[in-house]
This record gives sequence, structure tokens and C-alpha cells, in this order.
Amino acid sequence: MSAVRVLVGAQWGDEGKGKITDLLALESDLVVRFQGGGNAGHTVFKGDVPLKLHNIPSGILHRGTLCALGNGMVIDPGALLKEKKMLEENGVDTSGLRISGLAHLILPTHRLLDRALEGQRAIGTTGNGIGPAYTDKSARLGLRLLDFKHPEVFKEKLSKLLDYHNALLTKVFGLPPVDVEEIAETLLVQGSQLLPHLEDVSLLIDRFLAQGKSILFEGAQGALLDLDFGTYPFVTSSSTLAGGACSGAGIAPSRLGEVIGVCKAYSTRVGEGPFPTELLDERGIFLREKGREYGTTTGRPRRCGWLDLVALRYAVRLDGIDSLAITKLDVLDSLSEIPFAVAYRLKGEILGDFPVDPLELAQVEPVYETMPGWECDTSGARSFEELPRAARAYLDRISKILGVSISLVSIGPKREETFFVAAGVPVV
Repeated sequence: MSAVRVLVGAQWGDEGKGKITDLLALESDLVVRFQGGGNAGHTVFKGDVPLKLHNIPSGILHRGTLCALGNGMVIDPGALLKEKKMLEENGVDTSGLRISGLAHLILPTHRLLDRALEGQRAIGTTGNGIGPAYTDKSARLGLRLLDFKHPEVFKEKLSKLLDYHNALLTKVFGLPPVDVEEIAETLLVQGSQLLPHLEDVSLLIDRFLAQGKSILFEGAQGALLDLDFGTYPFVTSSSTLAGGACSGAGIAPSRLGEVIGVCKAYSTRVGEGPFPTELLDERGIFLREKGREYGTTTGRPRRCGWLDLVALRYAVRLDGIDSLAITKLDVLDSLSEIPFAVAYRLKGEILGDFPVDPLELAQVEPVYETMPGWECDTSGARSFEELPRAARAYLDRISKILGVSISLVSIGPKREETFFVAAGVPVV
């Protein structure tokens, strides 16, 4: 029987999904990205060499594991080829890369429009053209990777779309127009290099399931950035939830299996939007510097705060999370006590559930529970049993409040610094 797992972020992204994907890919035959694009950022290690990935699943490091980019993604061909070249220069075989021809293209004008829009309203976008590409997809104006198969038709479609983009750039934003012919020429060269990787990813998934092979679906960003259920408008432009794997890769809901949510032992957020447990003092600075909380994609400093179990409970419900992978536990090693939010207070009322109204969320005050810290180095731990008793108690408390088990714990950036937690392991 096939093992089908879905790995998703349970916070505001940047939870360490790439590292967990890298580990789980060891026992997966196929790893599939199903939404987002180059706005994702994962740092994984090949030996001691850090590799920064934005489009390609980190399962690409494992020879024999196929990696697919699903139809729900939006893809910048130039950025993807650059990433592919970087991997090859570091000795990674990329022949196992598969790309859905149904995935939409990010054009240079999408990036220009993204940055122009961000200048008018601060959302915190990466400026990589993700939102405008999804906008064109929804408006049925977009170009797909399979369009590269028909160069003359591609140029005709591209010309019409770029005429529209040029009108926006010049008349709405006061920017110069782009050269349509130059962009067409560049894209067709890039497309010719990607055509050998095109495949019907939904059909590939179906065949792997029929053969009893293991499949891992890798989400990008996190539940609290979902287009519908996140802190709108401070969200991404796609569905980040486990259910998004169905429409974003072409698999029936009944065929999905275990859902693993990834979260840090504390909270972070990039960009604008409400963040109830944010720390605006030296404690927030400590978490940022200790955790090296700077974006892989943008380099921006992340906002930091205590773990928010109200928000996590919301993610568990939306994603149907079966177990959690907790990352960056080691960042808390030196703390004498560790607060975490178990409820919110809004206008004198105690809330146990996450408010869907962002204006209300911006007004809540966290209600904290505090546990003793362990005040010792956890970097040498290679099993749950080797963690300090107070660290195990902290994880156990998280598990009990959320009602889900903890299946993995990470205490450092490298693969060997992550370990599985067996079901039923005693806390003390």
C-alpha cells in the first residue's frame, strides 16, 4: 500500500519545512510541490554545504527520488533554471525533476507589477511576481509551461498579455514599458531548456500510487498565510493548506494520508499583519539572533515572538494535522522560563479560538502559560529521550493542549540534528 503524506507549515511560514522534507524524502519515491513559487525559501545541507532552494523540493538531494512541481505552482523559468544550475554545480543530479505543463508562468512584468503594487500598499510581498501571476491565472490571461511546446502560439499569447501589462505599467504606475520581442526571445530559450522536464504530474502521481510507491506532498508558506483562512490581506496568493495538494497537484482527497504540520518552538513572521505574541523588546531580538531569523528568499529580518498555541490549534483544525514536527527547539536552550500563549483576551473576554477578523486579531492580548526552561545545550541530543526533562515537558504540554502527537524534533540546521519521536515515549 502506498504511503501518502502531506507536509505543511503550521505558522506564518519559515518553519523549517525544507529540512523536514529533506529527511522524509529519504523514504519517499516522489516529492511534490503543489502551490506557491519562488517566494518559498528552504536552506538544506549537502554535507556541510548550505543550499538555498526556492522552487525545487529538497528531496532532489536524494538520488532515485523524483521531485515534481505541480500545476498549482507559478514558476519563473529563469529563476528555476538558475536554481537547477546551482544544484548541478554542487554535484546534485537534477534529472529527476518533473514539471507540470499546467503550471503558470511568472513573467518579468509580473515582478515589475508586484513591486509597483507593494509600493502602494505594504503587504510584505517578496516582489517575485507571485501575486500578479496568480491574478492572471484567475483572470484566464496567464501562460502555462505547456505553451512553450508551441512557439508561435506562445509568442502570440505573450504579446497580448504584455500589451496589457505595459498598459498597467505606463498608465497606472507611470513606469516605462517592456520590450515584448526581447522578453519573448528570452523566454523561448528558457522554455526549450525546461521542456524535457515537462510531465503530466497528476498522471505520474496516479501511476506511483498504483505501484504502491511513497509520495510526499510539500507545502510552502504556512496555514496563517493561506489566501482564504490567513490574516488577509497579509497573506500569500495560494492555498497553503493540506487540502491544496488536491487541486494543486491533481490527487483525489480520499487518497491523501498522514498530514504533518511543521512549527518552530516559538513564532516568527515576515512582513506586515497582526502577530499576537510578537516581542518588540530585547527578547525578540534574542530569538532573532539566536535563531538566525532572516528570510532565505528576501534576507529580511523576521519578527519574533513566543509560541502561539491558539494560532497553532487553528492550523491543526484547518489542515487536519495528525502530528507535529517541532523545529529550532535549541534556540530556547538558555532561557530560564518559557511563556507560550494558550488563549487571547479581547475587550475583557477570553478567547480560546483564533479570530478570523484581522482587526480583532490585531487587538487581542495573549494569555500566557509559563514553564521552566532547561538552561542547557541540546545540540548533542539524537533522540527524544536524550533531551533535558524540562524540554520534554515543554513538548508534552504543547502536544496535550493541541491534541496531536509530536513526531519529529529538530535541534539544529543539519539532517542529523533532527530525530523521530516514537509514539508512547514517556516524557520523564
